[in-house]
Amino acid sequence: MATKGKEVAKIIRMRIPAGQAKPAPPVGTQLGGAGLNIMGFCKDFNAKTQDYVDGTPIPVVITAYKDRTFEYYMKSPPVTYFLLKAAGLEKGANSPGHEVAGYLSLKHIYEIAKVKQADPHLKRHLSVQSWVSQIIASCKSVGIEVVPRPEDIPKKKK
Repeated sequence: MATKGKEVAKIIRMRIPAGQAKPAPPVGTQLGGAGLNIMGFCKDFNAKTQDYVDGTPIPVVITAYKDRTFEYYMKSPPVTYFLLKAAGLEKGANSPGHEVAGYLSLKHIYEIAKVKQADPHLKRHLSVQSWVSQIIASCKSVGIEVVPRPEDIPKKKK
């Protein structure tokens, strides 16, 4: 959609589960308040996210224009979502730095970094090495210990 000459009314940022955009709150409230076509957005968003696992949180930035049209783009899911899924956890440690909730190898971290670097709005800003460093820091903040190789991940005790 060409944006030349259009006046921006509002920029809306939301995190919507993949395939689950509905005209009910919070999506309907946010879009309705800007006077946008709620059903049109929901159908389009759900169609674009059909390849994602249902419920994957997708950050969305919607630009609403004064003529009641809109554009939006989706970002990749948050790093913590990938970390918890890769480690097989529901949530992080209660006291990160003092307890370990799970383990990931550098290979896992590298794969997450490649996904995050592919984000169109981030692609030219950070190298894969920078992403790896940031993701390792995120691991520490949720209580996930990073090990050099997948074989170094401790086996779960029964």
